[in-house]
Amino acid sequence: MFRIISIIRTIRIIMLTSDFDYNLPTELIAQHPITPRDHSRLMVVDRAKKTTEGRHFYDIVDYLQKGDLVVWNNSKVFKARLFGRLEAEDFDINHDGVPDRPLLRQQEVEIFLVRPMENEGVWKVLAKPGRRVKPGMRVRFAPDFCCEIVVKEKTGDILVEFEDDVETVRLKANKYGHIPVPPYVKDEPHEFELYQTVYAQHEGSVAAPTAGFHFTPELIEKLKEKGIEFAEVTLHVGLGTFLPVKSERVEDHTMHSEWVELTEENAEKINSAKKEGRRVIAVGTTTVRTLEGIACWGNREKGTEDEHVRAYSGDINIFIARGFEFKIVDSMITNFHLPKSTLLMLVSAFAGDREFMLRCYQRAVEERYRFYSFGDVMLIT
Repeated sequence: MFRIISIIRTIRIIMLTSDFDYNLPTELIAQHPITPRDHSRLMVVDRAKKTTEGRHFYDIVDYLQKGDLVVWNNSKVFKARLFGRLEAEDFDINHDGVPDRPLLRQQEVEIFLVRPMENEGVWKVLAKPGRRVKPGMRVRFAPDFCCEIVVKEKTGDILVEFEDDVETVRLKANKYGHIPVPPYVKDEPHEFELYQTVYAQHEGSVAAPTAGFHFTPELIEKLKEKGIEFAEVTLHVGLGTFLPVKSERVEDHTMHSEWVELTEENAEKINSAKKEGRRVIAVGTTTVRTLEGIACWGNREKGTEDEHVRAYSGDINIFIARGFEFKIVDSMITNFHLPKSTLLMLVSAFAGDREFMLRCYQRAVEERYRFYSFGDVMLIT
């Protein structure tokens, strides 16, 4: 009997990736940001009452209280998409002593910079088409900018090496590269600032923390005048944020690590808010994962279960799904996410009810909200 009960319980807690699917008409995928930014539509979601309310983002002033602590991710995007050509000597040479022309037509390669590794000059990247690149090949993006393929794993992971340090690679990428907009955005924005938050500071992300797009300097000033306080974290967005879930069972998915930082000053602000019973409102899933990941790490180190964070700088690979116990975040601001994504799993866990969250998404579809990076936004209280 005991074994039967254990099996039933196991079955009940299994989550399938398909459980987080929903139907989204392609015309609702936002291709351009709203102007002004704070005029995007806002769905206010009450977790306790299971209700939703439609407003605009500038109305968020009405939903935040004096003493609330808004925490956002100050990471800045760099132009991580590089288009280059394989060096001529990397191709087969025909009997005339020149590269074979069919190969020349295929020598263009896209290298997407994901993150720098510990070894100076080495980066983890994605390559397209991946079948074209092999260890030992060089890809040149400009006369003074190239890399060599050093490792190509069966898993698809690729490591390349630049002659430049991390800072110089990013400088040259910003000079020669392209804005790393998601594949569902058809046109690259003409202005780089359109794919940055107004408070972005520390460069290192390959995708924007898009929940922060809705803030304007004027709105931030209004919030400060009301007594809202602010704190910052840094999470450089990488593979952990945007890679799709390929396993059918959610528990089989492995998150990639992303680099985060929480300073002593900001940790103190967060701990003071928790101690005094003031709300901590996270802007975006990256901020949620940073705060909750650091809290989990700190509690494991100390063997405690308190609502506390410590200054931290390093990797985080936390995967938040159903059953996760949130220690720090009381409310969150978040965009509408892709079907079957880890981000939708996270917001469903925060809402405490997957079916309720999918009903919220269904309402957003019916009421023609705009989805994804340049789309509208939720406030989950």
